[in-house]
Amino acid sequence: MKKTYHLVWMIMLCGMLALTGCAKGEAGKTTDSGTTPATKTGGTSPYKITLVYPATAPKGLQLVQDEMSKYLTEKINATIELKPIEWASWDDKTNLMKISNEPFDLMFTASWFSYAKDVAKGQYLELDELMAEYGKDIPGILGEDFIKGSRIGGKLYALPTKKEFGQGFGFLLDKKLVDKYKFDINGVKSLEDMEAMFQTIKENEPGVTPIVSSKFTNIWEAANYDGIVANLAIPLGSKELKAIDTLEDPNFINFYKRMHQWNQNGWFDKDILTSDADQGLNMIKAGKAFAVAQSLKPGKDREMSVSLGIELVQVETAEPFTTTGDAQGAMLGISRTSKDPARAMMFLNLLYSDPKLLNMLDWGIEGKHYVKKSDNIIDYPEGMNADTQTYPNPGGWMFGNQFNSYLWVNEDPKKWEKFEEFNQRAERSIALGFTFNQEPVKSEMASLANVEKEFGATLRSGAVDPEKIIAKWKEKRQAAGFDKVRAEVDKQLAEWAQNK
Repeated sequence: MKKTYHLVWMIMLCGMLALTGCAKGEAGKTTDSGTTPATKTGGTSPYKITLVYPATAPKGLQLVQDEMSKYLTEKINATIELKPIEWASWDDKTNLMKISNEPFDLMFTASWFSYAKDVAKGQYLELDELMAEYGKDIPGILGEDFIKGSRIGGKLYALPTKKEFGQGFGFLLDKKLVDKYKFDINGVKSLEDMEAMFQTIKENEPGVTPIVSSKFTNIWEAANYDGIVANLAIPLGSKELKAIDTLEDPNFINFYKRMHQWNQNGWFDKDILTSDADQGLNMIKAGKAFAVAQSLKPGKDREMSVSLGIELVQVETAEPFTTTGDAQGAMLGISRTSKDPARAMMFLNLLYSDPKLLNMLDWGIEGKHYVKKSDNIIDYPEGMNADTQTYPNPGGWMFGNQFNSYLWVNEDPKKWEKFEEFNQRAERSIALGFTFNQEPVKSEMASLANVEKEFGATLRSGAVDPEKIIAKWKEKRQAAGFDKVRAEVDKQLAEWAQNK
């Protein structure tokens, strides 16, 4: 009798579980959220994946979102909500999402965009097991270096875009002026080579600024040092896992002496303390500037020419250098508040492996937002241009496998082959994969950040003699706890070397 009772009870329980969608059945394992992470989920409703990223919402967003949702429903029984947030509002809005435990699935992050800080707060899930089960295509597409560079404490919390793997340094130039003065840009290899061009523009083009923004000094530093924290860095070419103080490095000091001279020559814009690369590009478009410095990759000039509707050319003045920051330069993490992390990982797997999905996210709907000229070459539909398009690229460099992204008609058809060559020749930092944990010295770091605010912008503007300002900077940071931070950097580097 007891056996019969238990048998009946078990049958009833299984039936109840099946009705609530919690049974495993043929669809596969259940997740913590109770949904089934298989591509066909036997009668369950599609799961809505929310993707949060920094961008201005384009007019055609809803159309693209709907088209992607149709495709994803067939592929992984999911729909998508694209949630772009303006760059200016990003910090406030995403911080509120995080502290209020708002459910969402995927968020853009980067080494320069709070990745390490959010990992320390537990914002993102560990991804190795999820990737092994639901993102099996990703490791082979990304490769070991991209994944190694993305880890923190040996664990993977976000997946990087497969794009340029390194940072070159150089300039985007107004092609009209390059042609007008017959500048030989093929021979440019250094900052010194740029100076004759800047002087020519200064002397002959009233109302045209030779170079906009001091922000490029940050790019120069990133192309020459693997910056750890507080001016402690490993120089390009170093074979020793040892951080130096850049404020004592002759290469660093000589660069800023050159910036001081450029400032005295009148080559910089009047807003040098606040202007940025976007302002520089807009000034070039308006005929008011000649050059803006950039982190470069193959075809950056044509890419920006498409988006701005003007002709630009680029010159490289430094070889590419790959640091942990570059490996973590654009990533997507799965939020701890995701209701279906498995489904989010399936979506990521498609962003790396499925060109159709990626190009919908990148460029929109074929025939409406672009037309194909060949298998991977596209152009605007008739009557549309860069200024009238309704789905400008929200940031293809943020998502998945950029090597699957279509190219525009005026881009180099061999762009992705050149990316591969660029990635291969980029020098890897000896500390690739190391991320400094600031927790043991967070009060000192706050004090040092205030000191940097006092002196950094002035140094980068070239407005003062660098040796004088560096001397004052070093004196103030000593009192802010620089030696303690340096000792902690040395300690963590040594531990990382032992454990990697």
